[in-house]
Formats: sequence, structure tokens, C-alpha cells
Amino acid sequence: MTDAVFSGMEATFTREEFADRQSRAREAMARAGLDAMLVTSPENIYYLTGQQTPGYYTFQCFLLPADGEPSFVVRQLEYFNLVANTYLEDIHPFSDGEDPMAVINALLAQKGLAGRRVGVEKSGWFFPVSVYEKMVAALGSLHDAGGIVERLRMVKSPTEIEKLSRAAGYVDAGMRAGLAQVAEGHTENDLVAAMMHDAIAAGSEYMGMEPLVSAGRRSGIPHGTWRRARIARDEGAFLEMAACHDRYHAALMRSAWVGTPPRQVTDMMSACQDALAAALDAIRPGAPCEAPHIACQKVIDSAGYTENFRKRCGYSVGISFAPDWGEGGILSLNTGVKTELQPGMTFHLPPALRIYGRFTVGVSETIVVTETGHRVLGTIDRSLVVRDA
Repeated sequence: MTDAVFSGMEATFTREEFADRQSRAREAMARAGLDAMLVTSPENIYYLTGQQTPGYYTFQCFLLPADGEPSFVVRQLEYFNLVANTYLEDIHPFSDGEDPMAVINALLAQKGLAGRRVGVEKSGWFFPVSVYEKMVAALGSLHDAGGIVERLRMVKSPTEIEKLSRAAGYVDAGMRAGLAQVAEGHTENDLVAAMMHDAIAAGSEYMGMEPLVSAGRRSGIPHGTWRRARIARDEGAFLEMAACHDRYHAALMRSAWVGTPPRQVTDMMSACQDALAAALDAIRPGAPCEAPHIACQKVIDSAGYTENFRKRCGYSVGISFAPDWGEGGILSLNTGVKTELQPGMTFHLPPALRIYGRFTVGVSETIVVTETGHRVLGTIDRSLVVRDA
């Protein structure tokens, strides 16, 4: 270590906050009968330790034992980044070309955990089969620790909500800039360049996923994004983006039209606005997560657009790394999800309707569940933005 890089110098929460999170994770581990947990997903690693890096494409692992000091196995290049971001002391770097599993196996043996009940996040995106097979070969068996940290992340603390609120401010700045660029002859790239510039200028860090921006017929294809298409008269533009503060993401969706929008466009946009309002009205502590979706779907069905809406009403947002800006794997607002809404839960609700291959309209909000209902974090008007040619 050098004097210029010291423990926790770039930490986003206090040492006490991370200690409390680890303590609550250990309580959950005890209920699951685990002696230790190996955490590999970047979101859960960040939640428990504060470590954040775009280099999670290489192996990293946080070892949380039921008792004793936690440890971290990390690529040598990431060592000082880990020191700066966290308050961890037991760090085990591995060099390029060295098998990190050998480091982990030695660490488990050193801590007396070989042959004990060690949990792993089997469903994580960053836990490849090759790593799993090596762990099984070394430990004999692995136990599923999936959901332990995710359940802790469901309800955000006031400090976490403040970070989300800041991210929402960055989204507002980016969306205003993008909508201002909607004009005949401008390109999708013009919109995204303005959105990214102003969101980042406002304070955003790198986002978990790129903006979803498309114009004209391209906007009628779900999850299409910018590809230089030029906006023409009597065409629409679809804009959705997220921004990030200390890895906490807020997202926003808006729609625009150049010229006079056809009746079908305005009717579908009105249905989206009404569906969002109904979903938001259904959000209150104690209600099941499916309630906002059911309310949203009822409005869309009544408007005759059932076939145009085949997705959940919303999903949890908070800590994210690429490839996603949401926490949809933690909680969804969807039929059949009975988990009760609680104050401090945070969601993005993006009802959108489309005629495939022609256009999409939609509107969304990022919200936090409060003691009495919900609070919208953004400030952008929900109306369809109409521009003269």
C-alpha cells in the first residue's frame, strides 16, 4: 500500500453502515444454516463492502464467514481500487495467469471452512459454470445463498434514497436535453448525445445500461436504441434512460412527436398516462407487489390495448452495474408477486404501448414507497411532447 491510497478514501457509506449490512447478512446466513457465503455479483459485493469497479469481468469474490473477519479475493490490478472503496483489511490478490480458485480454496482451508456449509449465489450472472465446477471439486458441495443479500436490498435506507433522488435529478437533466433535440432532421444520435452530456454534466456516473432511444418506425421495436436514424415530420421519438449516483440508479421514459400526432398515438399515450396514474395510486404499504400491475393492466385492457402490453408494470431500482439499470431480479410489480410493499422500497414503473414496426409511446416514473403511499423522484411533465416540423 502507498500513503496516497488509504482504506475507505472513496467509500460511499460509513464503516458502520457496511458493518451493519454484513451483520444482517450473517443473521440471514444463520437462519439458512450456512457457515460462510461467497458473494460474486457486483451489486451484492457493493452493498456489503462498497467495492465498485468496471473490472468485474474478471473474478472477484467476497467471503463472509459466520464468525470472524471477512475476506476479499481480487485481481491484483484491482487491489488499490478495493482499498480505496472499502474498509476491508483481509485482501487476497491474485495475479493475471494465476487461478483465483486456488486462492479461494487456500483461504477456505485457512479459515477452517473446507467441508463446511458454504453458500454461493448460484443464480448470479457472474458465477460461470467453470467457477462452480471448480468450487464443487474443492468443497464437495455448495449450498444456495441466493436471495440472502437481495432481501436486504429490497428496502432502502434514507441515505440510499437520497442517492436515488440525486440520480433522478441527473435523469431529469438528461431527459430535458434529449426532448429539446426532438426536431425534424435531427438524429437519434443527437438526442442521445444531449441526454448523456447533460446527465453526466449534472453529476451522473456511468450507467448500468445505455439509453433506449429510437425514432420513427424504429421506435416500434422493443429495446431498440440509437443507430443514426433521422427524425422526419409526422414521426415519433421514444426516449428512456437512467442515471447513476454512487451506483444507485433512477430511470425515466418519455415520448415525443414531430408534427400532428395521429389519433391512435394520442389515444395510446393517454392510456399509458392513465395506466401509470392507476399503478401509482395502488402503491401503499401492505399492498402486494402485484397490485400496481393489476391496476395498470386494467386500464390498458379497458382501453383495448391488451395485446400491446405484455410485460410487468415495474421493477425495483437501486444498485446496478452493466448490463442492467434495474433490480428486476429482486422485485417485480407483476401478477402473482405477493411480497408486500414497504416504505423505502423503490421502483421504476414504465408502461409503454407500441404498434410493432411503427411507433412506441410510453411514460414512466421512479418512485419511493412512503408511509402513506409513494413519492415521485422526477419532475418532468408526463405529456406527449409535440414539436412543430
